[in-house]
Amino acid sequence: MDRMKTFLIYALIVVGFIILSEFLINVSLNSQYKDIERTDQTSQVQIYQAEATLVNGRIRGVVTNSGDVDLSNKYIKIDFYSERDVFLGRKYIQINQLQKDESQPLELFFKLQDVKNYSVEIVDEKPPEEEIELLPNDLTTPEVVVATAFVLLILW
Repeated sequence: MDRMKTFLIYALIVVGFIILSEFLINVSLNSQYKDIERTDQTSQVQIYQAEATLVNGRIRGVVTNSGDVDLSNKYIKIDFYSERDVFLGRKYIQINQLQKDESQPLELFFKLQDVKNYSVEIVDEKPPEEEIELLPNDLTTPEVVVATAFVLLILW
């Protein structure tokens, strides 16, 4: 019976460590992000989160076809600039076939240094020029838990 109690205590310690480390990692990573400014007035694109660290960033928003301009087969062009308005990079995102008053979510993870502001524009075509490389999406909580458990199994 004492062995079961000892095993249960160790299991609780490991679970507690996993939860604590997950919390501390999320808090420290999210505290590094600072808001970046938008320098345009494009009404069809609403951005609700635009943040960047020293080396990467993320933009989340919604594209709405308000009916003023047909957005079918168009692109959202996002230009990134430094504090002194030096052009750092550009990314194009294709807009799906949107009917009047329909919306499309917008999520973009980028890898650029010292981004302080950005501009959004809707354009007709995407030129074959070089774009910035997108970062993969953030890991979900179950993926992080599974990866942490896998690492602990390997280390044990």
